[in-house]
Amino acid sequence: MAINAASTYQNNAIKTASPAELTLSLYEGAIKFSNMALMAIESSDTEKCHINIVKAENIIMELRYTLDHKYPVAKEFEKVYDYIYRCLVDANVKKEKEILEEALSYIREMRDTWKEVMKVAKAQ
Repeated sequence: MAINAASTYQNNAIKTASPAELTLSLYEGAIKFSNMALMAIESSDTEKCHINIVKAENIIMELRYTLDHKYPVAKEFEKVYDYIYRCLVDANVKKEKEILEEALSYIREMRDTWKEVMKVAKAQ
């Protein structure tokens, strides 16, 4: 029952979220899955590491695909997403914590920047 209620809440939260909030959720998801992959590397669970890095990769690709190229900053975001994606792939192949941590630091930075953008937009 509790799982069903949580699922219903999550579905409603997604359906009623603004595009900006959905983007923030994507960043949060990429961070969550990257952290889970880090824990899997530390425990030598290569399968769990792979699964979670692939989830983070998919989120980064979604963020990249949904860029609005009518804004000049989109090209810069695309470069950052491409770099993060390549770091994730490399971390997945090598199962190296340092590479994954680098990708994670960029994802966090992008998330924090997005939060600032949301604050500025809300204030206007």
